[in-house]
Amino acid sequence: MLILKSFTMEPREFITKYESYLDEIRAVIKPELLPIIDQLKNIDPHDLITPATFLIDGSHARGYVWRLFLQRVKNQYFSN
Repeated sequence: MLILKSFTMEPREFITKYESYLDEIRAVIKPELLPIIDQLKNIDPHDLITPATFLIDGSHARGYVWRLFLQRVKNQYFSN
């Protein structure tokens, strides 16, 4: 009998790792984009997800935070 286990990241795990994901982004971006990281650090991660939010794993959560960052970059630097 094959038993499949659900591999999903719990919302509380995302909340505890949120700042570390931002720190990873901070380490690889240009200095002029650092204010966007500061804006994201001021957001309570509880406001970003709900108990119904489905994150597969840490890579998926990391990608979610990157998307938040890139959306802000786009809005701040490339919107008309």
